[in-house]
Amino acid sequence: MYGVGSPMKQSQRTIGSFIFLSRWLQAPLYFGLILAQGVYVYHFVIELIHLIQRTPNLKEAEIMLTVLGLIDVVMIANLLIMVIVGGYETFVSRLNLEGHPDQPEWLSHVNAGVLKVKLATALIGISSIHLLKTFIEAERIGSTVIMWQVIIHLTFVVSAFMLAWTDRVTVSKTAMDLGVPETHGSQQ
Repeated sequence: MYGVGSPMKQSQRTIGSFIFLSRWLQAPLYFGLILAQGVYVYHFVIELIHLIQRTPNLKEAEIMLTVLGLIDVVMIANLLIMVIVGGYETFVSRLNLEGHPDQPEWLSHVNAGVLKVKLATALIGISSIHLLKTFIEAERIGSTVIMWQVIIHLTFVVSAFMLAWTDRVTVSKTAMDLGVPETHGSQQ
């Protein structure tokens, strides 16, 4: 209908290029998350220093709660890394880390579906830490708060299963449509 050099074809190509170029608008968001991770590193160091300074005067439960807080910070930092590295690689531009000795194993087969499942799993881990802290302090926390935290945690778990199932079905259907032997996103 339109020739290769026609004005309509040229405008479609220009619009398409502009839309594709818009992915770079996400780059500052990932840089912002890197700064947020710096805030978590600072928070971790401050909490660790406080733990070390107060160690002689702390009861076991207080040490456990502080260490769980540190683990929580680490898990959130891991979540940030997954979002920063995986999101940038998936939605903005390749990182070109092939053959780099520090390349994360999961990055070689990351896609939006795998990233969602990994993020959901990380959220379950973070929620588990919060729930464990709540159970340790159960006598100070109302049963309604505990009930809602359990419900929220179970919602995360169910959501992660649903995301994983959806990813598995999508990958299986795509493989069947293409006539490719079935492999699953998290197993590639």
